[in-house]
Amino acid sequence: MTARILSGIAIRNQIYSELEAEIAALASQGIRPGLAAVLVGDNPASKLYVNSKIAACGKLGLESFLITPPATIPTEELLDVVGELNRRDEVDGILVQMPLPKQVDAKRILEAVDPAKDVDGFHPVNVGRLVAGRPNLVACTPAGVMEILRRSEIPVEGANAVVMGRSDIVGKPMALLLIHANATVTVCHSKTRDLKDVARRADIVIAAMGRAAMVTPEYIRPGATVIDVGQNVLKEAADVERIFAKFPDKQEAFRNKGSVLVGDVHPEVVETAGAYTPVPGGVGPLTIAMLMSNTVRAARLRRGKGVAGAAGGKR
Repeated sequence: MTARILSGIAIRNQIYSELEAEIAALASQGIRPGLAAVLVGDNPASKLYVNSKIAACGKLGLESFLITPPATIPTEELLDVVGELNRRDEVDGILVQMPLPKQVDAKRILEAVDPAKDVDGFHPVNVGRLVAGRPNLVACTPAGVMEILRRSEIPVEGANAVVMGRSDIVGKPMALLLIHANATVTVCHSKTRDLKDVARRADIVIAAMGRAAMVTPEYIRPGATVIDVGQNVLKEAADVERIFAKFPDKQEAFRNKGSVLVGDVHPEVVETAGAYTPVPGGVGPLTIAMLMSNTVRAARLRRGKGVAGAAGGKR
């Protein structure tokens, strides 16, 4: 058995097509949603992520603003930056790219963002709304996973779902979204006993532990749906040979580039699962798509234009 590949790229393109129509409708009313990205310092990975988000804005016709404070900025000055963005009416969404430098109090910064502009869905107000079953702006990666499941027609209601990872960014909101979709949810983490046995009982496994290729076929019930949230860069030849022993194309890519990307799910799970998301090309594209969707949604809500949204219709 070979698993069905759930292409995040194809689903992202569906969402973008729907968003383009909604953005055009807003433009006819003189509204152009705007996203402000705060990129502190010169972390290469952060630059790459932010540039991808800015490029997506350009593709869809959204306004974008890039603010680049120095890596030495103290918490109080960064709070001032966020405060100014809160006051700018042309800014509908604010994202503060993580991680922040050590001297910055990241929680204070995230809590300073106006909840109505919190397109990352991290503010306690938006988290609380999600807990209460009245979601407004939801964390992008978990929201993207729900779009993959819905648009791939993976049954969620009544399913046993295991979320591996309990982070505020992915694991916790993921579990809440699944609960609200009437799944029976188990949240696992580094202290979970008999993790393999717990995972093997699941119809849906969502891996977000941040450990390269940790979820091997022994964790997966035959036919289960596996969603791989992990993105880990392998730079050691021995690791690549061990993990991608059956995938010569990946080994060749490593020899050409000196690194290769792998998720939290071992690639051989494709032989056991019924459906799975690849890395790259699975969950990653949906994270940015949902950021764009949240920005459009924030623009509508801030201007009293209703909440019809591309990802999921009325939300």
